[in-house]
Amino acid sequence: MLYLGLSCLLLHVCVVFGAEITFELPDNEKQCFYEEVGENVKFDFDFQVISGGNYDVDCFVTDPQNNLLYNEKKKQYDSFSHTTAMKGAYKVCFSNEFSTFTHKVIYLDFRHGEEEPLLQGMTRSTAMTQIESSCVAIHEILKVVIDSQTWYRLRESHDRTKAEHLLERVTYWSMGETMLLFVIGIGQVMLLKSFFAEKKGSVMATT
Repeated sequence: MLYLGLSCLLLHVCVVFGAEITFELPDNEKQCFYEEVGENVKFDFDFQVISGGNYDVDCFVTDPQNNLLYNEKKKQYDSFSHTTAMKGAYKVCFSNEFSTFTHKVIYLDFRHGEEEPLLQGMTRSTAMTQIESSCVAIHEILKVVIDSQTWYRLRESHDRTKAEHLLERVTYWSMGETMLLFVIGIGQVMLLKSFFAEKKGSVMATT
């Protein structure tokens, strides 16, 4: 019964709605996402440009009446929180229209709704048992672990993209140096041959 009760508490899921996506945004284009949110509901979103150009993007958020709630230009990453004043579809848009050559890869995490108590009796004034306290502590630690894993995953993807870009530049530079060495070597050989050809002509002229 002890293990069964503990398992039931750990399987109790807190209701927080949201979406976590990674998408590509081509150059000279804009992409929007819509989320239905109720009235007096808090929503949060985080975004980060993982790869592309200078790792920046334009972002803005509007309410169902198209009122501007958030507007930032050429941001690499940012967070935003807002409590809604009306029910409806809220729009989050990302624009890469200022870029003419590079497309971007962007990570977006959108959450809304209040987290319900892990246990039904947590809002009461009664003290929790040791098992309930342990479940709550584990739940909080797991949330921290999830956030840390997300951050490290984004960091790894960002650093890997930079490393691949650096490798590409080093490869092209090495190829250019190799071609330049061949050209210089061929030029030196032809220059030396020209010296011998002039010397041979001058000897024939004196005879």
